[in-house]
Amino acid sequence: MGNYVIAIDQGTTSSRAIVFDDRFRIVSVGQREFTQHFPDSGWVEHEPEDIWDTTVATVLEAIGKAGLAAGDIAAIGITNQRETTLVWDRATGKPIHRAIVWQDRRTAPLCDRLKADGHEATFSEKTGLLLDPYFSGTKVAWLLDNVSGARAAAEAGRLAFGTVDSFLVWRLTGGRSHVTDASNASRTLLYDIRTNAWDEELLGILGIPVSLLPKVKDNADDFGETLPELFGGAISIRGVAGDQQAALIGQACFERGMIKSTYGTGCFAVLNTGDELVHSQNRLVSTIAYRLRGRTTYALEGSIFVAGAAVQWLRDGLGIIASAPESGAMAGAADPNQQVYLVPAFVGLGAPYWDAQARGAIFGITRGTGPNEFARAALESVCYQTYDLLEAMRGDFAGASTAGLRVDGGMVASDWTMQRLADLLDRPVHRPKVLETTALGAAWLAGMHAGVWPDEQGFATSWELDRRFEPAMDGAVRQRLIRGWRDAVRRTLT
Repeated sequence: MGNYVIAIDQGTTSSRAIVFDDRFRIVSVGQREFTQHFPDSGWVEHEPEDIWDTTVATVLEAIGKAGLAAGDIAAIGITNQRETTLVWDRATGKPIHRAIVWQDRRTAPLCDRLKADGHEATFSEKTGLLLDPYFSGTKVAWLLDNVSGARAAAEAGRLAFGTVDSFLVWRLTGGRSHVTDASNASRTLLYDIRTNAWDEELLGILGIPVSLLPKVKDNADDFGETLPELFGGAISIRGVAGDQQAALIGQACFERGMIKSTYGTGCFAVLNTGDELVHSQNRLVSTIAYRLRGRTTYALEGSIFVAGAAVQWLRDGLGIIASAPESGAMAGAADPNQQVYLVPAFVGLGAPYWDAQARGAIFGITRGTGPNEFARAALESVCYQTYDLLEAMRGDFAGASTAGLRVDGGMVASDWTMQRLADLLDRPVHRPKVLETTALGAAWLAGMHAGVWPDEQGFATSWELDRRFEPAMDGAVRQRLIRGWRDAVRRTLT
């Protein structure tokens, strides 16, 4: 067995595979984008075969670029877009429908009915989540109710449900492993995070047969071996975590009170609360951060649905930038006397508002507003939303660190955005040298379980700072800007 580890990072817009060496350095990367499908307003789907094909292709690409063979790889770790839901035929492995993506809002009416029937408190108490279309459970119910023959097949035990990690492990192992990990299970609305078990009452409310569900494992565990013909030899899968939990691990936020925030398509701030399950009073969600050696570590999480997607909108929707890096320079050149607010509720608002029906709005436009002001508004919207999340965390958990926020994801490459973030948060922002923290977290889980990477303490010592952004904004200016943001959100909520 070699000392290299492969991380499969299956995301919302692309699949990637990254080879790491035994010193946590990136050796090679394979990446493939795939098509997003929007069949109706608020609906978002992925073709499962696109997910599968791009995953296999990127692993082969990364191994090839590194000049390695399957025998050189100690283990594979998988991290994935969470909540995205698939149901497939156990006999054929063929999905019964496209994957319903975490951003999809089609189950909002079902969530409203469940709330009206008084079920939200039950779901929240057991799962730590809110009744929102974001999570997987109502997506599964929709598939069973809307795909012809699905419910009968499910009740007969012929179908399997999984988030993307489960689907990939099933395919990679040739159907030998129908499993998931505790972090992904905790995002389904079906898993009691207090007892670490699928919950019969919740399954009954949603009408989901228990036979659909995968076995839940620790994040670092034995998930099976890949089919030898896929990569030229069998490779053990030794780690799995949902992408935001993987980023928390990759940022070495193992201590209670540490916070990381990831800026990808959406933005996700996660606060490690240790062995304490904190039920939020500020509409954050409680979740499993990770489960190692049978011990569960919990977290508070705030989810922003639109972060990098706002920059994509500038590029693809408005056509005012050709590439994402242009947005920072344009924001820096914006007229300081204009204050334009973008509330990017393109698919509703996430934490701490949870308004599925809200839609995007722009405030403060004048005749002099132009592309630079739009760019600044888009980048600032991410900073303001992060401010909302951290204020909610501080209200819920007295042990939340104020020493600094560890950040990662594509948007953190923008110095302008990170400085604005520090200014509006009034706290330091720490950008690490290794920005691929989500993949690194999955790799660490696999490498640690395979015995080629160190434990938590040893791994934490490897974290290195690239740049520390210190707040430099006048306090009165900060408060004025935040008041304007809150007014804009108030006007947007339905």
